Amino acid sequence: MLSKILIANRGEIAVRVIRACKELNVRTVAIYSEADRHSLHVRLADEAVCVGAAKAEQSYLNIPAIVSAAEITDVDGIHPGYGFLSQNAHFAEICESCNINFIGPSAQAIKLMGDKIAAKDLVRKAGVPIIPGSLAAVKTKEEALKTARRIGYPVMIKAAAGGGGRGMRACHNDVRLISALMTCQSEAEANFGNSDVFVEKCVQKPRHIELQVLADKAGHTIHLGERDCTIQRRHQKLVEEAPSPAVDAKLRRKMGELAVRVAKAAGYWSVGTVEFLLDADGAFYFIEMNTRIQVEHPVTEMVTGVDLIKEQIRVAAGESLSFKQDDVTLAGAAIECRINAEDPSNGFSPSPGRILSYQPPGGRGVRLDTHIFAGYEVPPYYDSLLAKLITHGATRAEAIRVMQRALEEFLVEPIHTTIPLHKQIMADPTFWRGAISTDYIDRQLQLGENE
Repeated sequence: MLSKILIANRGEIAVRVIRACKELNVRTVAIYSEADRHSLHVRLADEAVCVGAAKAEQSYLNIPAIVSAAEITDVDGIHPGYGFLSQNAHFAEICESCNINFIGPSAQAIKLMGDKIAAKDLVRKAGVPIIPGSLAAVKTKEEALKTARRIGYPVMIKAAAGGGGRGMRACHNDVRLISALMTCQSEAEANFGNSDVFVEKCVQKPRHIELQVLADKAGHTIHLGERDCTIQRRHQKLVEEAPSPAVDAKLRRKMGELAVRVAKAAGYWSVGTVEFLLDADGAFYFIEMNTRIQVEHPVTEMVTGVDLIKEQIRVAAGESLSFKQDDVTLAGAAIECRINAEDPSNGFSPSPGRILSYQPPGGRGVRLDTHIFAGYEVPPYYDSLLAKLITHGATRAEAIRVMQRALEEFLVEPIHTTIPLHKQIMADPTFWRGAISTDYIDRQLQLGENE
């Protein structure tokens, strides 16, 4: 087991990793920006090092400062969390060259699966279904038009190194395709340093289903069931649940087997997530693999009883998986609501500021992963996620009812949060029926505007 780990992140995920380390009897080092000097993760860690100014580029993305902090505190591992440097192959390579254990997959696997074109080619050769589209980057409008006319509109333009909805556009005709191509290429270059984009068929009214995989360095690979991440706004997830109301045991087994096949084809170890689009007819297609712990990992933990962060650390230390596929069982249902510092009634505008009143929910079946407290100053520099509210029940209906109660108890004032929107979703008959697709939030917001 590793003896001391630096957490190269902030917020709730840094707190989450610190707690797992304490239970493993592993010492922790927090890094922080000047804006996060008084944050909870800094208080909870055994040691803390300031790595720069408030802006992420000068702190949480400052590789030389982070590596220096790791060296002066003599850590033997770095956990990157999610976001920031978690899927940066260069950072993983530097950790390896400094004899610091990067708690994640190999740099080679990050690089391979981070290139969506290369990833699609890999999984296609492994016999995993992919969405019809270009098999290489499209550079010109002529190439884009040729692909779109071959597979038929509507199509999506996507950044090869993209994520989070950046460098992505839906196109319904030639005119839109041509204008979107240059926009996506520019966005991709600005956000990812890679202007390559590709064109693929736009799956109509899909569900976003992802499979949690776990693999050790000896090649033992399993899956821990699926999460339904269909409720999104601008490709950013808002509500996640496990298991999916649209996936039965037979489909779960099939998707799980293919997710494991993807991980094996990539030579993957650590935790990872293989993501699919599921259409209304039950057909599904690979879209990407996230080579890190996911924001929504708690719903999988709630229904399987597996601590994914601890498993991730154990695997990084060279330990073998302690259980097999047949040992994985799903118990009940879990739902996660992302509580963001945003105002849904005002176009989801950011709502930074000081939290004066704070009352967390509790009771049976409630878990809250957060870093906030009364008096906490929500900074304007980072992602707006304040907390992840997770509930569990023997059935999906029970998990929803527990979530409704927990949302009523949850008080964060005077800043605006997404709690009112989550209350609306949890009360919606369409959500209760599970009859949703990725345009659900857009339809809900339009419905609210028309009332």
